[in-house]
Amino acid sequence: MPEIASALPADPYPRLSAATTERYRTAQPYSHAVFDDFLEPGLARRVVAEFPALASDVWINYTHVNERKFGRNDRASFPPAIGAAVDAFNAPPFVAWLERLTGIKGLRPDPSLEGGGMHQTPSGGHLNIHADFTGHPHHPTWQRRVNVILYLNEGWHDEWGGALELWNRDMTRCVERIAPVFNRVAIFNTDQDSFHGLPDPIRCPADVTRKSLALYYFTDEQQPFLVRSTEYRARPGDGLKGIAIWADKQVLRGYDKIKRRFNLDDKFASKVLGFFSRKK
Repeated sequence: MPEIASALPADPYPRLSAATTERYRTAQPYSHAVFDDFLEPGLARRVVAEFPALASDVWINYTHVNERKFGRNDRASFPPAIGAAVDAFNAPPFVAWLERLTGIKGLRPDPSLEGGGMHQTPSGGHLNIHADFTGHPHHPTWQRRVNVILYLNEGWHDEWGGALELWNRDMTRCVERIAPVFNRVAIFNTDQDSFHGLPDPIRCPADVTRKSLALYYFTDEQQPFLVRSTEYRARPGDGLKGIAIWADKQVLRGYDKIKRRFNLDDKFASKVLGFFSRKK
């Protein structure tokens, strides 16, 4: 599907003026940008049409205190348009465009889509405020630097919630909310304190899910850096919920160490979480 690759901004000049890159790099609470109508509309609708329905045997089950969503990252099983779109986001022309936007040289995509790929969040789903894991679990020298999220939600209503919240670095307030509307791309740097999430349960109808494609980009570092699992944080006013957020984070840190030690993927944890979810 060569037309999919050509639908991405391989030529950066129409979008990346000096003003655009300056806005990205100086944005608050940390470097980020939002681009609407990112893919050709017909292509974006093909990607939406191919999104598989939720089924426990094909989706990774991320259901615990700090999140409730489903993911799928086995690229070989992706439907044609979704797979080709992911490949285009991971191809050199787009990565070069991303380097120009962010000012980060040496970005590399992740063909394994660790933690990324297709995401779906059903009604009641959420993702507590967090800063992302800092290093790739299976590539010890890869430091995570940039997230790219393509939202695929036609007819999304504001009252359903589901906006991506960007919080300031000391976690005292939400600075920006990005609605997950159709064909919108959010791009942001993943520093150790780039706090973001969708902490309130979404309220879409039962037959609707919040859909997105998530791509993560890394640099290969020669010097050691802090390797840390996802850093969840409570919001001001979360009260006793903050204790559960902290306790769940400690369990996930233990899992992350095991995952890195034994080179595991998230499918094993998904089976365990799915079992307990069904029991619940």
